Amino acid sequence: MFDNFMRSFGASQPSSCILVVEDEISIREAITLALREEGYQVITAEDGRQALNLITNALPREDGSAAIDLILLDLMLPYVNGLDVCRILRQQGNLTPILILSARGTEMDIVVGLEIGADDYLAKPFGLRELVARCRVLLRRSSRTQSTSSEQATLQFQDITLYLQEYKVTVRDQLVNLSPKEYTLLELFMQNPRRVFSRDQLLERVWGMQSMSDPKTVDVHIRWLREKLEVDPSSPRYIITVRGFGYRLG
Repeated sequence: MFDNFMRSFGASQPSSCILVVEDEISIREAITLALREEGYQVITAEDGRQALNLITNALPREDGSAAIDLILLDLMLPYVNGLDVCRILRQQGNLTPILILSARGTEMDIVVGLEIGADDYLAKPFGLRELVARCRVLLRRSSRTQSTSSEQATLQFQDITLYLQEYKVTVRDQLVNLSPKEYTLLELFMQNPRRVFSRDQLLERVWGMQSMSDPKTVDVHIRWLREKLEVDPSSPRYIITVRGFGYRLG
């Protein structure tokens, strides 16, 4: 399956490739059709084990970029569930954007999915137009991050160092493990020190879907960032709350 997919790239620059991991055939086929109509390359997996094998065996393109640009991941999967797939990939250092698709859409389900490393969460049932829009946002954000990484090696603010090409952050010379969204949020702050961002601005700049996400999502990620960066998260000196406006770095 994957050999045929790789051959389909040919010698020219490929369009973005999306891996759809979904065990319900009707949903998988509908998503695949919608994405291919938008011009995306699509490969599919029916369970978590197959998905991990596809990702592990995906050889990079000739220009060194990853062969899979985005993963759409159902949670209720045979053999290895979606949460475990996401957790395994992040533990391995794989930063491919992940959009979780799940019938479980409570606030706690969403928080758990984001906390283990997903970049976005879409509850079923969902519209295919919204799904395509979210895919487009994640791919665009990933492309911008890679472009920035090639231009500048590090960002520095006080005791925080962000290594763009390595997706690594140290605080007081200690390595800090951030989720992809936490990393992207910190990167935005460090590119704009002391600039105040509202919650809506952060949603638009980091999540890319101002009208689709709850502003509380920002507060949750700010709290997680503080817990990892600050000596005393209850009295932060890096990420500061500007009451009535939003947040700033320093």
